Amino acid sequence: MHLFNSKKIKMKYIYTVTGMTCNNCKASVENALRSIEDVKQAEVNFETSTVEIIADKPISITAFQEVLSAKYRLSEIDNKQVFQENYAPKPEGKNDIKELFPLLLIFIYISAAATLLNSNPWDLENFMLDFMGLFYIVFSFFKLLDLKGFPKSFRMYDPLANVMPIYGWIYPFIELTLGLLFLMRIGINTALIVTLVILGITTVGVLNTLLNRKAIQCACLGTALKLPMTKATFIENSIMIIMAIIMLLKTYN
Repeated sequence: MHLFNSKKIKMKYIYTVTGMTCNNCKASVENALRSIEDVKQAEVNFETSTVEIIADKPISITAFQEVLSAKYRLSEIDNKQVFQENYAPKPEGKNDIKELFPLLLIFIYISAAATLLNSNPWDLENFMLDFMGLFYIVFSFFKLLDLKGFPKSFRMYDPLANVMPIYGWIYPFIELTLGLLFLMRIGINTALIVTLVILGITTVGVLNTLLNRKAIQCACLGTALKLPMTKATFIENSIMIIMAIIMLLKTYN
């Protein structure tokens, strides 16, 4: 009989949270707590005003409180700390597919629209330009729905937004501008280079988040739709980067 399991024991904390008034508050609390290095998961239950935190090591309530805005206060409840053996983050599967359905649906619509625009006759180059243009227009739309909340979520994984907060505020407008440039076929080479730079930076942050197995909210569709950070986010950025590289190579060959 095995007395000890070789898998790492993790810590589970449950606290009451006061000061939350909306879903943006919920996202702010979750993202702030997830920014702590050893925190692997933080989930807020808005109805019960509680937060459940999973960490790799013991962390004091003071350390949790320090990363939160003064608006939010944590308080201890009974049995707040529980040792869990064999704990593992929720596996990707049916639940993730359900959560990512809006993102998948948007990709299908964008792909279908770009295909119809270039089907007769088929033009791969213009298909990619239309796909990238529609991609930026649609994604910037969702970010602009909550321009105030987007920068907070974005800087949780984008390296540049983390060190330069103003970048998070202007990013949706950069996407909107790039979308118009691609669709109107204006300054395409410049738009392609900018695409490689901004998506390259974001992809580095996404990859780092995935490798560290941190459960944070993806801001690709802003905060209007709550999407988990998954491999789909990495794939989505990679597709755009690959298209931009192909277009630049065709231009300079």
